[in-house]
Amino acid sequence: MLDIADLSVSYGAIRAVRGISFTLRAGELVSLLGANGAGKSSTIKCIAGALKASGGSITLEGKAITSASPEQVVRAGLATVPETRDVFPDLTVAENLMLGAYIHRRDPAGNRENLEKLNALFPRLAERSSQPAGTLSGGEQQMLVIARALMSRPRILLLDEPSLGLAPSIVERIFEMIETLKKSGLTILLVEQNVNQALAVADRAFVMRLGAIVASGTAEEIRSTSDLSAHYLGG
Repeated sequence: MLDIADLSVSYGAIRAVRGISFTLRAGELVSLLGANGAGKSSTIKCIAGALKASGGSITLEGKAITSASPEQVVRAGLATVPETRDVFPDLTVAENLMLGAYIHRRDPAGNRENLEKLNALFPRLAERSSQPAGTLSGGEQQMLVIARALMSRPRILLLDEPSLGLAPSIVERIFEMIETLKKSGLTILLVEQNVNQALAVADRAFVMRLGAIVASGTAEEIRSTSDLSAHYLGG
């Protein structure tokens, strides 16, 4: 579904991503691993259209989206959950969710049906639908931004550090939801520093270091590699 070929991302003279290539097949979950500063989030932002590539190409189902705007990327069927966990704090949970459905605003029946499905997946959000999003806990806000992205009815979901800063019990719940989304057939690219959790749900994984992919394989192959800790620790 998604083909990343020789992708590079630069911030001025600094090359954050250095000619990486990987594919994402329909229905699979791929984890992108690496320490802080490895280039993972820059890769996600570039795919999402929030950063422009300095080289290479991004192809979604055979269509080039390398130069697409964030709105065009969403309309093409790819939604992103950024690591910043941004909500509209003064809007209610329900209003935040409906903003995620903006590209489908002329299909209210479809939006209601999708919202019912998400209320079943995120019952805590359903309970707090009329509550201002800014009053939610960190874990609840993470659920909200994931659900808001799903309101756009994506075929591919990009998740950037969904466990960042959350209590272990909430992290477990978030990964249960990710597992459920995977089982539903949604294609997922997961950026995560929690290696054990990420590999537990992944089909395949890529390890980044200093902007380059230094290891790739099935989740089991990456889990068993003796070089994994070295890639994280800089060895």
